[in-house]
Amino acid sequence: MKYKKQILTLHKILGLTTGIVVFIVAITGCFWAFKEEIEALLNDDTVIEVRAQEHLTPTEAKDIAKTIFPQQTVHGTLFKQPNDPIEVIFYDAEPEFYQSVFLNPYSGEILEVKDHMTGFFAFILKGHMRLWLPKELGEQVVGVSILLFIIIIISGFLLWLPKRRKNLKQRVSFKWKATTRWKRKNFDLHTILGFYVCALALILAFTGSTMSYNWMRYGFYKAIGGDKTIAFIIPENTSTTLEKNQDVSPIDQLIPLLRKENPNAESFELHYPHSKTESIYIETSNTEGVYYDSDFRFFDQNTLEEIETPSVYGTYSNAKVSDKILRMNYDIHIGAIGGIAGKIIAFLSSLLIASLPVTGTLLWYGRTYKKSKKSAL
Repeated sequence: MKYKKQILTLHKILGLTTGIVVFIVAITGCFWAFKEEIEALLNDDTVIEVRAQEHLTPTEAKDIAKTIFPQQTVHGTLFKQPNDPIEVIFYDAEPEFYQSVFLNPYSGEILEVKDHMTGFFAFILKGHMRLWLPKELGEQVVGVSILLFIIIIISGFLLWLPKRRKNLKQRVSFKWKATTRWKRKNFDLHTILGFYVCALALILAFTGSTMSYNWMRYGFYKAIGGDKTIAFIIPENTSTTLEKNQDVSPIDQLIPLLRKENPNAESFELHYPHSKTESIYIETSNTEGVYYDSDFRFFDQNTLEEIETPSVYGTYSNAKVSDKILRMNYDIHIGAIGGIAGKIIAFLSSLLIASLPVTGTLLWYGRTYKKSKKSAL
């Protein structure tokens, strides 16, 4: 009994301290789970008539898009299907800038300019990651709160465990009657729903924390047998000079070559080298809606010779089991790993998690108010 009182005190203090953070992170997580599906319904995607004509090259697409944002940094250019616009992505960390220019893949006509820092889901993401606070402060508050939430989950499960097996039924099902008071109902909502969601809550909290903290990601990866570098590494070129007598720049030859090699790919995102010694980095998306099985490939910018990376982020076919588990982290976090069913589970889990700080606070208030009332009498 003594240790349970200590656990209850810890559970209560941590719960009250982090409750508002957990509530916001969970509620915003509900919306984020279906981001792609909601955007697909709301967005009127432009479909281009396929022509017997070559697409814009990466160099041409970059040059056209730079006329819109000449002072900003091109992060990469996304080539989807032949009837989809080409997306040139601009990103700068300081000051934060994230916009895209969409081009007709044949004519180069500018079809749309999209600001990724505004809109409903940009608002949701800022709340989920940093509570709409300044980035450095907000991310630390969220990160620490979710680490503490892991302790809350474990302590809550220990408190849930019944002293006797015969009392187990009371902890796994609602036995409400017409005379059941709201305090009892609230207690049952907190404990029973908390029990059913605790395993999924632990998964969501853990996967979120590994994205927040490098030390946690590194420790987890090594614990499951990983032996590669978990940082994203763009290797250097293997050559030093450009081969002569080339009519087309090597970087502009890559996308047609990769399309022939992998015609079923969802998209190819090309990243331009930042220096003459850096290789060209291309991310190939193989499956719609998930990221874990994407191929991260690197090519010498002079010869197009493929270069291996020591990082876990390489080609999926060469990934070990530990590499694949680490790369699945984000898709597990949002439920995408299980398709639409996985997203529904992630949504419902986040919704139930959001209810726990509410019922927990009401539980604490009810007990505190009752004690205060008795003292006054």
